[in-house]
Amino acid sequence: MLHFTQTKRTIKITALPALLLLLCVPTYAHAQEHAQTQDKTQTLEYNLQKQVKNHKDDKFITLAVENDLFGGGTDRNYTNGIRLSYFDVNAAFPEFAHHIANQVPTFSINDTSSVFYSIGQNLYTPDDIKHREQQPDDRPWAAFLYSSIGMATVTDNHIDELEATIGIVGPLALGEQVQKAVHKHLSDSPTPKGWSNQLKNEPGLILSWQRRWPQTVSYETAGLTFSATPYIGASLGNIYTYANTGLNLRISPAQWSDTPQRVRPSIPGTGYFETPENGWDWYVFGGVEGRAVAQNIFLDGNTFTDSHSVDKKIFVRDSNIGLAFTYGRTRLSYTLVHRTKAFKTQENADLFGAVSVAYKF
Repeated sequence: MLHFTQTKRTIKITALPALLLLLCVPTYAHAQEHAQTQDKTQTLEYNLQKQVKNHKDDKFITLAVENDLFGGGTDRNYTNGIRLSYFDVNAAFPEFAHHIANQVPTFSINDTSSVFYSIGQNLYTPDDIKHREQQPDDRPWAAFLYSSIGMATVTDNHIDELEATIGIVGPLALGEQVQKAVHKHLSDSPTPKGWSNQLKNEPGLILSWQRRWPQTVSYETAGLTFSATPYIGASLGNIYTYANTGLNLRISPAQWSDTPQRVRPSIPGTGYFETPENGWDWYVFGGVEGRAVAQNIFLDGNTFTDSHSVDKKIFVRDSNIGLAFTYGRTRLSYTLVHRTKAFKTQENADLFGAVSVAYKF
């Protein structure tokens, strides 16, 4: 989290991040030539630290909602995720946070460090929600209710993010009640009938780390900035265990602002943004992420008791493209996500949308 912290349509969607990459390729040679005339590490560190110091009292509230209805118009697999976050730039850290930071190489709490707190819920359903029985070749019904605390910091030329998430899987996560209420009062979707088959109650823990190198490739022309940010990361826990790597691309007329917050796993972003000098601003972003998955409770089933499960795929890829508008202290964004098949008997890849609204105060 950074602060300053199947068909013709599917083919088109997965190609969009590649098109963004092609837009940036012609600028790469110019960016490399520009890098020879300055120390990019020092420039990046100075710019980001200066930006944070100038806005060290900024705080952000972000609501992110992900739903397959916003993308493919379906109601299956990862069907809904909601996350509410509070992000505090240059916040005071509790003592235990310093102990954690000391265990992570090159991670240091300094005058660029920020802290964030989140609560959220994810829902997962089979392909056909009208069946009362669990379909043997389809994924389990499951819900995850959680809270998390994280911190982000700039060190040299990179940004590190740490996050700890605790929650509950099973009936206590209230997935049945939420989905039935939404389908009854807010949408024209059929009543989900198979929640009696959901995963059993189980506490969950996820520890996540991520490192980004902003503006590894950066080029300015005609009032626009083109940039590319590679990143790596890992998550460990009984909910998720995976390693990930990816590349984010960005086209913007403004100074650097972070990618909108999303529900993990996703492209990284804390939701930090600047108040536009002319009142409004925009930027286009996209990227690709690959994950090697060792544990996914929503496919593997309960850890400590018997439950339904399916054979997951080890390698999963996300392709994303999005657009963000900032007006004053408010930012609205939309991201379209194509996710490859997550288990072997899955019929179609997932296509879902993510909408986020952030307010800076």
